[in-house]
Parts: sequence; structure tokens; C-alpha cells
Amino acid sequence: MPAKNFVVAIELGSTKITGIAGQKKSDGSIAVHAVVREDATQCIRKGVVYNIDKTVQCITNIIQRLKGQMKCGVKHVYIGVGGQSIHSERNIITQELNGAMPVTQQLIVDMMDNNRGKNYPDMEILDVEAQEYRADSLLQTDPVGIQCTRLDGNFLNILQSKRHYQKLNTCFELAGVKLAEIYLAPFALADAVLTPVEKRSGTMLVDLGADTTTVMVYYKNIIRHVAVIPLGGNNITKDICSLQVEDNEAEVLKLRYASAYTPSEDIDPTLKYDLDRERKVESSRFIDIVEARVQEIVANVWNQVPAEFTDKLLGGIVLTGGGSNLKNIDVAFRKHTRIEKIRIAKFVTYTINTTNPEINAHDGTMNTILGLLAKGDQNCWAPIEETKAQDMFGNNGNTVATTNEQETKEPRDPNTLPPGAVLTEAEKKLLLEKQEKEKLEKEMEEKRLEAERLAAEEEARKKKEKSFGNKILKWLSSMTEEE
Repeated sequence: MPAKNFVVAIELGSTKITGIAGQKKSDGSIAVHAVVREDATQCIRKGVVYNIDKTVQCITNIIQRLKGQMKCGVKHVYIGVGGQSIHSERNIITQELNGAMPVTQQLIVDMMDNNRGKNYPDMEILDVEAQEYRADSLLQTDPVGIQCTRLDGNFLNILQSKRHYQKLNTCFELAGVKLAEIYLAPFALADAVLTPVEKRSGTMLVDLGADTTTVMVYYKNIIRHVAVIPLGGNNITKDICSLQVEDNEAEVLKLRYASAYTPSEDIDPTLKYDLDRERKVESSRFIDIVEARVQEIVANVWNQVPAEFTDKLLGGIVLTGGGSNLKNIDVAFRKHTRIEKIRIAKFVTYTINTTNPEINAHDGTMNTILGLLAKGDQNCWAPIEETKAQDMFGNNGNTVATTNEQETKEPRDPNTLPPGAVLTEAEKKLLLEKQEKEKLEKEMEEKRLEAERLAAEEEARKKKEKSFGNKILKWLSSMTEEE
């Protein structure tokens, strides 16, 4: 019997779009029931949509194939936001206080709202990660209740190009797919592969993808930096193409011979690799091509670490993603970063039950989609209603399967979202309309109160004049009586 309580997640990668359906068990494990993939090379580059029509078609195919395997409808899905243009920027909001009253929760909310109101040209604030608050000279993660004369709120704003953000929302809207939640894919991945100790002690997570490499820095359980570098495993493949081989042949050569680091004493100057039936290439030349690109990727990754955290990565570096399968990749990072503690996360920390060979391969390529699946907490199941389709003459024809539509969600307060969650474009529009309505109502209320104040002052003035007139009349009357 098909499951009636499951979660559906979709990841839009640079080379493929992956859909997954799974069920959370009472023991904390996740049972994966279906995994489908669509080629994304013609519609997604560097992790972002560039061809809307083809992306919509891929999403539609993903949903239809999941429905077929699950034998039911899909009410909504969870998706991850990632790819090029995702990056973080710091911002400080300062509030002067009189020192007599302690910091309140409402003050913190107001500071967060002020931070979200910061204007970044052509960029969208997807999420905000509060760093420490500085109450006078004291750093606090929760300053509520502390008396101070000055409060500085340090925030890390996660940004993406507005154009990319709108394209992503448009694709799912045109595909007719409702969104249960949008998550920042790097956050979902970090929660899936990092341990609490690594987040607390200081760790750099590096997701080595096909077209991009995502870098995240954690310290004291707080995300300190996020960046996406437009370099990945495909760049190594393209460099190998300089040996006058096709892309698919270069990929085979990379998987067969490539190593991120080869000690000089292990290089055999007489050894040659087969390019095809007729041509060969010196192993030393092949090694130079691969290592040059790997060094560039590692150097760009290390340059992303903020200077104040380079000596605080006690948890070391955690590598994941398809690129982490490259031979000696950990050695290359160890050589170029001087960080000795390197771990390759081949799989997530969750217990996953499945017979799918791609997941059971434990090669790091499914970690992000499994992280998104684990984030889901709303049932995505929907019944399929059987209806009779009618032809142009009104005659009943074949049976058509339809699913119930999800009602439009109410806009949520962005400050109360789960960590890593992102408002959809529709929710942002509703939230903006709600804020404008509240602002208008507040202005009208202020005008009403001002009008009442002026009316009260006028009434008081008239009473005062009347009282003064009465006093004059009484005085004149008393003078007349005396005369």
C-alpha cells in the first residue's frame, strides 16, 4: 500500500535536477521510497536557472515520475536555493540606550527588522544569521535583560541575485508546483554532514560540486561566512580537453587517472596514459594539468575564510560533494591550507534506509538532497481524484488523475523562520502588502489621534474662554450692584 505520509524534496544542481520522496520514521530514521533525476545541463548553469522553459519541463517531469512511483499526488515540495551569486555580507545595527532600562525582546526584533530593511542593489536578502550582540563592551548571543547605553547588533545577511531568486520562483509557479518551504541548500547540507562538535569548535565545510564550490565557516555554533566559488570538477575536465579530447572522454580520463596531489617522487617520467587508440600523453603533463586547477580551487576556497577565523578552525575542514571523490583531495587541502585535520563526508549523519544504489554508494553526491529531505516536516501526500475528461461534444472520455491544490499560505514573519528557511517570492509580496496595510492603518490611527487631540484642545480653549467671559460678567455685575 502506498505511503500516505511522506516528504518530497527537489534539488536543482548544475548537471542534474534530483527529486526524492521519503518517510520519516518514529526512530528518527528516513526511508527513501523514490529517487528520480533529470538532465539539467541545458537549463541550469553554476547552480542557477538560465532557461526557464526547459527548467519548468524538468520540474514537471520530476513531479510526474514521483507521482507514478508513489502512486499518489504531491501537494507541495521542499526545494533548496544555492549556486552562484549566493554570498554573505556583514551588517551592524546600532541602538543608543539610556542605560536605565534593560534590553527587551522587542528591541532585538526591531533591530532585526532594521537590518532586513537594508537595501542591496540587485540583491535579495534570503536569510539573516544573528552573530553576537555587543552590549557596551560585552559580547552576548542573547542580550535581553542586560542594561547598557549602547547595543550593537552584528548580523550576517545571506544574499542572492534578485534575478536568480525570481527565476527560481517563476519556474515552480509555471510548473504548477506548490512550495512547502525554500531552504538554503548549503545550510541543509551543513546540518546533514557536520557534527555539533565541529560547528562549535570551528569548521570550514567545502562542497565540491561540478560547476561550483560552496564554502561555509562555522564557529561557536554560528555560521560566520557563506560563499559560492564558480569553480568545480567540470573545470578540471575542461582543462583535460586541452589534450584535444572530447568532454565525455576527458571525464573518463579524470575518473581513471586524475589525482589532486602526486608526490614528486611518485611521478614516473616514462609513464604514459592512453588518450585513445592512437594517442598517449605523458603522465607528468597530465598531472600538471590536474594539479594546477586543483591548486586554484583550493586557493580560492582558503581565501574565503575571514581573517579572524583562520586560527580558530579547531574542527578542521570537512570536504563533501562529488569532487571529494578525487584521489588525494584531502592531501591537496592539507598541503595548501596547512590545516592537518581534514575529513571527507561521504554520507549524511542521518540513518537512511533505501535500496537505491545511488544513495547507497556513499560518494557524497546525494548529501544535499538528503539534507533537504530531512528538513521537511509537512506531509506532501495528496489524494488523486479520478475525473472523467469530456471531449468537445460533452461525451465522457478517458479517466484523468488530478490532485488537490494547496491554499495560499499566509505571509510569515521572517524573524521566526527556521534556520536556513527562505520566504518564497509570493510570501514576500504578501508580507510587503501586509506591512504597507499596517503602515497605512498606523498613519490613519495617528491622524485620528491627532485630530482628537486638536479637538480636545479646541474644546478646552472654548471652555477657558467661556469661563473667562463668565468671570468678566460676574465682575461687571458686582460693580453694577455696588453702584
